[in-house]
Amino acid sequence: MRIRTLTDTVGAEIEGVRLDRLDDASFDGIRAALDRHGGVLFRDQSLEPADLVAFSRRFGELDHAPVMENGRTAVEGLPEIYIVSNVLDAQGRPIGSLGAGEAVWHTDMSYLENPPDFSMLYALEVPASGGDTWLSSMAAAHDDLPGELREQIADLSIKHDGTFNSGGYLRQGVREDTNPATSVGQPHPVICAHPRTGRPVLYLGRRRNAYVMGLELEASETLLDRLWEHATRPELAYAHRWRPGDLLLWDNRATMHRRDPFDPAARRVMRRTQIRGHGAPRPVVET
Repeated sequence: MRIRTLTDTVGAEIEGVRLDRLDDASFDGIRAALDRHGGVLFRDQSLEPADLVAFSRRFGELDHAPVMENGRTAVEGLPEIYIVSNVLDAQGRPIGSLGAGEAVWHTDMSYLENPPDFSMLYALEVPASGGDTWLSSMAAAHDDLPGELREQIADLSIKHDGTFNSGGYLRQGVREDTNPATSVGQPHPVICAHPRTGRPVLYLGRRRNAYVMGLELEASETLLDRLWEHATRPELAYAHRWRPGDLLLWDNRATMHRRDPFDPAARRVMRRTQIRGHGAPRPVVET
């Protein structure tokens, strides 16, 4: 197994492994690389749906995939797999979710009390251009905070909106509310300790309808804009250009991610799994 860093701040490519034939020593190396780099990439994999689920389960208990915008679940007999796709079936219905538009910077399902630990995407079909997935290091973003901004946010929490997903779609069963102060959501500390490494990270979620608890709405919006501008700078990020057979795995406690839009006439089909969260994000404890 060979590990090659993708940027100075986030991501590593792991070569020389087959995820459908993975021994314990190789898995331990993958887990250590994920802790260190926040996200790991595997090229040229050949995974049946059951293989993807089996590899995902090595990281913990899996969430069942949410119901997609078309009102259906994704893979018969494997409720853990979610289809991310813009492709339509013979009746003109989407086979998956999130279409071809931009998916803005976010952390998966951070509106939950115990958000997911990890997420992974496995590419089946990809467009010739566009649809790139970006990862940004929230550990590096924390470490690079200006001192006065670090002091300002040290004891603050953000309410993470549960109204809209990263594609801008209203979540199933949720009342539409565009007021950040009143929309449904879950507060989490702005600065958290990574549960495995203890390293301080920013935990921001997604920008739309976010709200800094205890602040006037205008002050909250100003602070959030500044945090997002800081945390999503290109020098903190890795942009992944997909090929069929790629699997990208990221730590939701250590990164944010986004997706570029692409030509709606092109085909993009991805399988996604999500590892259930072991606990709520916790603040850094000063010693």
